[in-house]
Amino acid sequence: MTMERRRLGRQGLEVSALGLGTMGMTMAYGATDDGRSVATIRRAHELGVTMFDTAELYGMGTGSSERLLGRAVKGFRDEVVLATKFGYDLTNPETIGTAMDSRPGRIREVAENSLRHLQTDHIDVLYQHRPDPDVPIEEVAGAVGELIDAGKVRFFGLSEAGSETVRRAHAVQPVSVLQTEYSIFERAVEADVLPTLRELGIGFVAYSPLGRGFLTSAVRPGGEYPEGDMRSWDERWQPGNYEANAAAVEGLREFAASRGITVTQLALAWLLAQGEDIVPIPGTRDPDRLAENVAAADVTLTDADLEAVHEILPEGAAGSRYPAFLMPAWS
Repeated sequence: MTMERRRLGRQGLEVSALGLGTMGMTMAYGATDDGRSVATIRRAHELGVTMFDTAELYGMGTGSSERLLGRAVKGFRDEVVLATKFGYDLTNPETIGTAMDSRPGRIREVAENSLRHLQTDHIDVLYQHRPDPDVPIEEVAGAVGELIDAGKVRFFGLSEAGSETVRRAHAVQPVSVLQTEYSIFERAVEADVLPTLRELGIGFVAYSPLGRGFLTSAVRPGGEYPEGDMRSWDERWQPGNYEANAAAVEGLREFAASRGITVTQLALAWLLAQGEDIVPIPGTRDPDRLAENVAAADVTLTDADLEAVHEILPEGAAGSRYPAFLMPAWS
């Protein structure tokens, strides 16, 4: 199946207009099912998806997410783009997800582990997962540049980095793509980050483009999600915020229905309409929901449609996307 392709950055990275995020296949959203996740990844390939996103962190440092993805794409690895991430210190179970480690030696170690887990001889996109305050970004860019020179990595990416960090990294090793949360619900990148990327010719990958599931047809209050599901503590699902956000989504759902699409498709089409340098990577473990997501690539929104969305939800969701201690400090 053919899907529109988009170019990310000036170094030659080209991917499908929609990618697939795999974090939820091994963590953060309740019980997992490897068999169904593998089937979803393979179905994505059949539907024209070429960008698949994972990370060392996913699976809480066990490598399970990378191994799952590597197993799933083994039959068509050369037809897809595999992206993974480094940058967390995973040695202490109590600080996994908060402690950082982007020392050059650690980057090389993680890259070798990722190559093994993914069953490949090269990583297409290697991201720094979050900036490390203790390691200058110039050292990080230099270390990834060495891996590129060695043929182990093709493109350098950053995640959750601010404009100054992007500029400093890009001066050492060209950055092809930045990944950060962006959706109808979360628009902070519009103020400064996106203009910087466009000035430098860097592409953008939008994670959580469906508001971690809020911009879908299956939503319930945070207290109804099991322990271990991040929606149980995410501010946007908590009393007060939940009701405001649910009302906004209902307005979006009604508008989407008037266009003959689902609210999920509206949310993804909205992102695609923000620029041809943007690629959303919605995550799902369900092949049917995957097909619904992919169909959004064929939806064209008019200026009037985009204005209608703005009127329904002019400034994003109620509630922060992360608790304060997990919020990235952009610089």
